[in-house]
Formats: sequence, structure tokens, C-alpha cells
Amino acid sequence: MTITATQIKELRQATGVGFLDCRKALEHANGDFDKAVKNLREKGLSTAAKRANREASEGILELYDHGNGRVGVMVEINCETDFVARSEVFRKFAHEIALQIAAASPQWVKEDDVPQEVLDNEKEIAHNRAIKDGKPEHILDRIVEGRVNKFKDEVILMRQAYIRDDDLTVEKLLHGTIAAIGENIIIRRFVRWEIGEKNAS
Repeated sequence: MTITATQIKELRQATGVGFLDCRKALEHANGDFDKAVKNLREKGLSTAAKRANREASEGILELYDHGNGRVGVMVEINCETDFVARSEVFRKFAHEIALQIAAASPQWVKEDDVPQEVLDNEKEIAHNRAIKDGKPEHILDRIVEGRVNKFKDEVILMRQAYIRDDDLTVEKLLHGTIAAIGENIIIRRFVRWEIGEKNAS
């Protein structure tokens, strides 16, 4: 099957992956765009895993304000070299993460950051609610687990659905960017402020 330049261009725009990798992915998928995207994202996950232990001490502090200054975000994103820190792909990624934080209000970057007492409290709330709703005893644990996972999906940045693509989590977006630029990237920390709130998250 002949793969056209237009198909390759569309795949590059969707994934941020290089020309040759996109062409190979399309050939492997017999021109099926969705299958090619899936393959590249899976490849990105494995590539990102290999790079995860590499030192990332360069980067950027991305600042973003939304709604005429009603919401403000500052996020630190690290990479391995100053060269990548100045690249358009890296800066665009940092901006997208700042937008995500402004729009979706996460409280923590990754699962390990969530205090155990917060999780314990959510479990207790979910358990009590399930009992109040009259759920059978033998499925309580499953209900609690489901509700706690939903809570994590809402408050942990890496687990959130990417605001521009519900099929993509922020973690998968990160891994795709790592695969595209060839360096480890770490979303280090963030602060989000909103006018009138008592405590910044």
C-alpha cells in the first residue's frame, strides 16, 4: 500500500513523532490512521520508560493566566539539555500542561504525591456512601475502589484526561513528547491560583 505525504503529515501533527517513524507506523498499520497512532503511542510508552531514570535538570518555568487574570498557573517542567528546553516542541508541551492545570484543577502531579490520609478519607467517604445507598456487602470493596480511582483521575495531573483529547491522559501525552524529542521530561511541580480561593493548590 502506498502511504501519502498527507497521511504522514496528519500523523505527525497528531503525535509529534518524526517523519520516518510516522511512515513506518502507517505502513505497519496498512494505512489505518487510528492503528498507527495507537502503535506510536505504545512505542512512546516503552521509549519513555527507558529514559525515565536519566537526569533532567534543565527546563522551563511556564507561566499562564486565564480569564483576564482570574486563574494563574506556574509549572516547572524539566528536560536533560538546554537545547531541548529552548525547542518549540518542549515549550509547546509546557504550555499545554499549564493550560491543563488551569482548566482541570489537579491537586498533585503523580499518584505518589497524594498523602495517604487523603486516600483513606476518600475510601471512608465512598464506603459510607455505598452503605447509605444500600449496596450489597459483597461488592462494597469494588465500589470503594472504583470511586477512589475516579477521585484519582480527577485530582492527579498524570491521570487526568488531556483537555484536547479525552482518549489521551496527561501521562500518555508526556510519554509521546519524550518519544518525539528523545529526552527524559519531568513535570516537577506546579502551583495554581484562583481569585477568591482561600488556599492555593
